[in-house]
Amino acid sequence: MSICIVAATTLELEQLTQTSSAQYKVLITGIGAAPTVYHLLKAIHANKPSLIIQAGIAGSFDQSIPLATPVVVRQDRFADLGVYEQEHWKDVFDMELENAHALPYTNGWLPNPHEQLLNALPLQQVTAVSINEITTSPQRIQQIREKYHPAIESMEGAAFHYVCLREGIPFLQLRAISNYVGERNKSKWQIGQAIHNLAQQIHSIISQRA
Repeated sequence: MSICIVAATTLELEQLTQTSSAQYKVLITGIGAAPTVYHLLKAIHANKPSLIIQAGIAGSFDQSIPLATPVVVRQDRFADLGVYEQEHWKDVFDMELENAHALPYTNGWLPNPHEQLLNALPLQQVTAVSINEITTSPQRIQQIREKYHPAIESMEGAAFHYVCLREGIPFLQLRAISNYVGERNKSKWQIGQAIHNLAQQIHSIISQRA
């Protein structure tokens, strides 16, 4: 099995070997949706892997999830593609600019259909949203919670799901909770422990598939 481990930054994989090995290859895409799509597609077309794992830290809307906890994403979506109008957020599906059920979407979501992969992990399965900014506004946080009911947010997850679904490649998005959404006091974040726990989970997956 050929495994590609994808992350936005080297920081998120600093406890893994940063070079290609017999067990897996590493791809650092850069932050945000656009570089994720570009670099991931280039890597897939150069050498199509049998499994892609996106690994990274994330902010959590759900404070019942302890900081540094690894989770696996069951479904993701773009949460910043639309318009803020008359104090309401409308995404492209609300505006009927995009078909919410056109490939690869399912009711506007980008689900991971690989139940066997998801259920093999001893991790909580969560709903995520992706947004190309760190959410800090209480009003925006409430809008996202009420509309999408996500557990976590990242900047790259939905783009990752989109590419993998369109290319037909099995995938997993793993995230470890570094902070709660809206908390800007970084002394209350747990980035280091989140990265450590994330690396342990990735090593476990790789060893089981070696």
